[in-house]
Amino acid sequence: MPNLAVELQKEPAEQNEPILKAVGLHTWFEIRRMGFFKAGDVRALDGVSFDLYQGETVSIVGESGCGKSTLAKTILGIHKPTKGELYFQGKNVTEFDKHELKEYRSKVGYIQQDPYGALPSFMDTRTILEEPMKINGISSKKEREDRIRQVLEEVKLAPIEDYLPKFPHMLSGGQQQRLVIARAMILEPKLLVADEPVSMLDASVRVEILQLLQSLQRVHNLAIIYITHDLSTVRYFSERIFSMYGAKIIEKSTTEALLDNPLHPYTQALFRATSDPDAENLKTFKEVPAGEPPSLMNPPPGCRFNPRCSKKIKGLCDVEEPPEIQVNGDQIVKCWLYEKKR
Repeated sequence: MPNLAVELQKEPAEQNEPILKAVGLHTWFEIRRMGFFKAGDVRALDGVSFDLYQGETVSIVGESGCGKSTLAKTILGIHKPTKGELYFQGKNVTEFDKHELKEYRSKVGYIQQDPYGALPSFMDTRTILEEPMKINGISSKKEREDRIRQVLEEVKLAPIEDYLPKFPHMLSGGQQQRLVIARAMILEPKLLVADEPVSMLDASVRVEILQLLQSLQRVHNLAIIYITHDLSTVRYFSERIFSMYGAKIIEKSTTEALLDNPLHPYTQALFRATSDPDAENLKTFKEVPAGEPPSLMNPPPGCRFNPRCSKKIKGLCDVEEPPEIQVNGDQIVKCWLYEKKR
């Protein structure tokens, strides 16, 4: 695994009651033919369960189309789950009415992948940061102004007076992402959902943004869901890693355990395929699974990875979906290869 130039320091998360808990979460999208006839469902999220604790960072990794962003948008309340439960601070989000959902969204910040596309081009910095507060009933102009200045200072957009009148196109990519983070923090959330927040930034800026997020996490005791393709950063930025494939979480592990010994054949392949800036790579061949990700309209029976897996047990992996199996105390994997090792 490639290393970052600057190691980010992690602190242990509080392990009390989870701030966020998903139980059998499904998000399906109906497909219609000619606008009238149902042709099936895209099972974008298909039975996801996990706990997230206050002050903890969980990284969600997996290839494109595996369900990472759908999970993020379901947590944010953008997509309504088809079935299953999502609990925030002990309350079932899926049962919230309109008023409760608005209050919930004010406690969850969202950091998008593309900072320029996430910011309204016709608003200046002050207006961008003021808008969420107006929507959520903060009527005091002085209170709004004080909060704007506080959050700009926290994300290190200074001198503040220079940035307040600027529009997004006047900012660099790193400054735009700092502004997106400031907007996510403006209502003092308890949870941040960061959907590949550094993938569109220069390598030199990525570490700065991740360090900024960790600094905000320490100061405000935030829980963070970090969705990424950049596997080189997860070892420094998260306490646990969830590996997703085919709309399911197939492996949950502490970061150290997963990086030392990934268990699921897909997770092993995912880390083998990670680019490493080493000249010796010219002399080696990295084996990657043949085939393509499964259709989420018509997923294969059994384990979703079985059509591409060189280790599958015929008559089992391609027939019956594996349960969650606890391995080594700090790793949970959905794979029949570990059934006898429990």
